[in-house]
Amino acid sequence: MSSNTFRKKQPPKNTPRTPSKGPSSSGTQVPIEFNVSTDSYLLAFGIFLLILSVILLVSFISHLIVGDADQDIVQRNFSAALEQIDRKPRNMMGLMGAYLSHYFIFQWFGIAAFGWLPVIFWAGYRLVFKRDLLPQSLNRFTLASIFYIFWTSICIGYFAGLLELNAGTFCGGIGYSVNKFLSHTLGSGGILIILLALAAWVIFFHGYTDIDDWFLAKYFNRPPKEDISTERIRKAVQYDIEDNETAFREQPVKRQEPVPVPVTVNDLYKAPRYEEEIEVPKPFEEKPFVEKIVPTSVANNGVKLEVDRPAPVRNEPVKSDPTFIIEDTTSNDTSDDEDYDGDLDDDDVNEKVLKDFGLYDPTLELDNYQYPPVTLLSEYNNAGGKVTEEELEANKNKIVETMRNFQIGIASIKATIGPTVTLYEIVPDAGIRISKIKNLEDDIALNLAALGIRIIAPMPGKGTVGIEVPNKNREMVTMKSVISNEKFQKSNFELPIILGKTISNEAFITDLAKMPHLLMAGATGQGKSVGLNVILTSLLYKKHPSQIKFVLVDPKKVELTLYNKIERHFLAMLPNSEEAIITDTKKVIYTLNSLCIEMDSRYNLLKDAGVRNIKEYNAKFIQRRLNPEKGHKYLPYIVLVIDELADLMMTAGKEVEQPIARLAQLARAIGIHLIVATQRPSVNVITGLIKANFPARLSFKVTSKIDSRTILDTGGSEQLVGNGDMLLSMGSDMIRLQCPFVDTPEVEEICEFIGSQRAYDSAYMLPEFYGEEEGETLDFDPSELDPMFEEAARLLVTHQQGSTSLIQRKMKLGYNRAGRIIDQLEGAGIVGPFEGSKAREVLVKDITHLEEILRNLR
Repeated sequence: MSSNTFRKKQPPKNTPRTPSKGPSSSGTQVPIEFNVSTDSYLLAFGIFLLILSVILLVSFISHLIVGDADQDIVQRNFSAALEQIDRKPRNMMGLMGAYLSHYFIFQWFGIAAFGWLPVIFWAGYRLVFKRDLLPQSLNRFTLASIFYIFWTSICIGYFAGLLELNAGTFCGGIGYSVNKFLSHTLGSGGILIILLALAAWVIFFHGYTDIDDWFLAKYFNRPPKEDISTERIRKAVQYDIEDNETAFREQPVKRQEPVPVPVTVNDLYKAPRYEEEIEVPKPFEEKPFVEKIVPTSVANNGVKLEVDRPAPVRNEPVKSDPTFIIEDTTSNDTSDDEDYDGDLDDDDVNEKVLKDFGLYDPTLELDNYQYPPVTLLSEYNNAGGKVTEEELEANKNKIVETMRNFQIGIASIKATIGPTVTLYEIVPDAGIRISKIKNLEDDIALNLAALGIRIIAPMPGKGTVGIEVPNKNREMVTMKSVISNEKFQKSNFELPIILGKTISNEAFITDLAKMPHLLMAGATGQGKSVGLNVILTSLLYKKHPSQIKFVLVDPKKVELTLYNKIERHFLAMLPNSEEAIITDTKKVIYTLNSLCIEMDSRYNLLKDAGVRNIKEYNAKFIQRRLNPEKGHKYLPYIVLVIDELADLMMTAGKEVEQPIARLAQLARAIGIHLIVATQRPSVNVITGLIKANFPARLSFKVTSKIDSRTILDTGGSEQLVGNGDMLLSMGSDMIRLQCPFVDTPEVEEICEFIGSQRAYDSAYMLPEFYGEEEGETLDFDPSELDPMFEEAARLLVTHQQGSTSLIQRKMKLGYNRAGRIIDQLEGAGIVGPFEGSKAREVLVKDITHLEEILRNLR
């Protein structure tokens, strides 16, 4: 640390010097000698500084009072302000004071600019009166003042931004700019940097603690700074040197016995500081300590969902995780092995990497991500929704009576109450044909005066016949009740999704990764969109953004727009797309083909890794057995959701069917799963190619038995009661479920909660895909144009219709020749690309522009 004393100017050689005494304990100042030739200039400059400090003080105070009124003047340049005679500044120091205060306070330092006044005044006082104003050094005071001016401006800027005050007046441009940078990079942690700077300054400049002594002695091998007693001894010895300059230079220093000074404990560990320069070695660099991360499971599943729980605490490795950098510190010489390339599949290397860095954690980039709390979901009053004993008894009696009317005896009957329907299981007498009971469906419905009687004969795995009777007062299944269910919270599925509650009032939770795709159908207003929201919400509650991505296709343009807020967390999109929610049919085609490219790319990664599915691949990557330098990366699951397939099949047809069928056939092993919904389950929409690859099918109420057979291969969904009542077909099992209800405001709150947290830089980018019209360029040779080319061009521009049939009719040409002319017109830039059944767009809007193009072609 530097000394606080003021160094005196040495006299010329061979000039006698009057001995002077060191500074006494009373603080008496030592006179300062000046060169006579410069005294007048220094005196004049000192007077200028004194006057300047007074001018700045008055102008600063005036700026705080009337500064806003002078803003229109100081915003102009100085010369323009001088020429404006009719508008005078209100600052007491006039135009100069307005400009000085504007720059010092508004543009630079804010109210911290007042700190310059004592510095300027002290410097002027010293030059005029040839003495210091205070006992300490002016240089040290100036250095401290500069630091505190900047620090005060930045500190005030932080609180001015926090309280939304006038940043220009309080902190100035410097404080505002620095805090804007700190807020952008560190958020609320900027105040920690500000306080850290103050603490470091207090420790190393003022020396209020011994931390700086310990730091210098430990890392820089420098003796610690001197305390006050050691400094006093050194000065007393220095001033006792002979006055003659020659003696001062040639004779050894004569030291007196120092006056006894009280010795502190710190003095015993401090060495005197000498004037010679000490070479400072580089500080010792310690390698950062990296703690291992041991997740509960390989795929980071099994995360227990708790209400309003804080973000999970992890033993965090260093943020800039040098994931696969290997330093070979063994004594084995690998220089002779020309094929050695640091392949991480080697067992020894893998063990070393795993030991150094621990298991790879895909959630590290968003390590503070908080899962949505259950409190975001609403509770609904289900009072009066229970089935009464009287209703059960009445239905039982009517069923038994109806059976007896048709000579069908019943040995026993059992009722199971569900949220929507009650299942009555009957055991018929011996010798009763099952087909006879199934034919009584309409008769039982007539006697019960109920809508949607469904007979299951026989019950799978039971020796009974089931009759499902809708309840008079339905019980609403809330999303909150199912999310809070322990079965969902403790589920360890790869992609756990909630589908509803069964007849026995048990939550039905399944794994989308094992389904592996889901086909949904249902008439308008029967709960199809709510079902999609339930599936997406259950995945949001269970998975981290690094583990799953959604590709949302919404031809209706209004159903899935709620999820725009989580674009950078959970959504995937094509590069250069404006929105992640896909609504345009052409973009849907591109996205589906892009997913096919992603599928092929992932299969290549699985092939190189020697694994069969995404679960094994990610487990191997987490164990750091795959090298990112060879293209390997952690693969999140991708869930493609199509809200209305019928609209896409009507507008695109084969262009949509082919990639969907290909994804359904092949994509399950590499973690791409499809959820496709439609309101019209006809054979034109759910084709045999699509249907064969969707073993899991979910049907809400449909309008006809034909639609039910199309989606489920059996009847029954036409007899559902609607409002979320549905049938799930998984292989040979048919399960009746009641879909939970999640309202739009609940989904908005969940997306708002997720979207307000720190996210990735962008959405998950799918591979680029170019359509035929984008990826292929037409061969266009102006020398081989059709003789009728110009006439056809004028025809299309006149009619503003790029149609091949128009050329055929008007010019009486065959289809092949008209098609070649259209291709030539496209190559010349006169008409746009092919757009299916629609006419091509005419890019040239007037004949004048066309003639210029034709002239250039000639």
